[in-house]
Amino acid sequence: MGTEKRERQKANRQLKYQQQAKVAQKQKLTKRVVIAGGAVLGLLALVLFLAWVGGRGDDDDDTVTPATQATTETSTSAEPTTAAGPAVFTYGTGACPPAEVTEPVKTFDDAPQRCIDPARSYSARIVTDHGDIVIDLDTTSSPGTVNNFVTLARYGYYDDTTIFRGSDGIDIIQGGGTSSTDQFSYTIPDEGTGYTYPEGKIAMANTGSPNSAGAQWFITTGPDSSNLDSLGTYAVFGDVTEGLDVAQEILGLAQSDETLSETVNVETVEITES
Repeated sequence: MGTEKRERQKANRQLKYQQQAKVAQKQKLTKRVVIAGGAVLGLLALVLFLAWVGGRGDDDDDTVTPATQATTETSTSAEPTTAAGPAVFTYGTGACPPAEVTEPVKTFDDAPQRCIDPARSYSARIVTDHGDIVIDLDTTSSPGTVNNFVTLARYGYYDDTTIFRGSDGIDIIQGGGTSSTDQFSYTIPDEGTGYTYPEGKIAMANTGSPNSAGAQWFITTGPDSSNLDSLGTYAVFGDVTEGLDVAQEILGLAQSDETLSETVNVETVEITES
């Protein structure tokens, strides 16, 4: 009897061990499935997250937000309206002068196309019967205005004209024609605003209206020319380097009606390019 009891106890223990082993194996398998499933879900979540981030990155590349757009528009349109020389000068379609002009040209169909090289230097010698005035032309700030002046000079337009006005109230002498009422063939755009007029400058005359300059110019001869600063619309395009005393002597001929007491002839305007 004792032996049979021990055998039954042994068999019961083995059966218990087998059942526990099955349960442990099942738990182990279940744990592996859960871990594997979690890994798959985690990987899927990562893929979806990366796709979402990538989509947002594409949106950032292709879309300008209103705030950024406003900033861009402000920065691109913020041209200094009071600085001489706009970003773009509108040239005409008129032909450039040939190397040799046998007869002065006095009328034109249109303002000139760009005929000068802004990378080069230009000076003008205004030859008068009272002496010469030499101008260093400013192709950096006023290339379009310089182009107009140089082209007219090379065509001989300024040959046999006069300095017909002198105003001691604003210290200027004016030339580029035969009178202030001359009718010219075309006008050129204003090349900026906000100019100042110290002594020793050459600037374009105009009718007082925007974009109305053509051929006439004036030279500032003294401190009272700064009275024009409040206007600032006459495009300055050069500096007097020689003959300021000649210009001042001519101003000394000014009368109360701003005509000159004697005729001052401009024989020619010679252009030097270097």
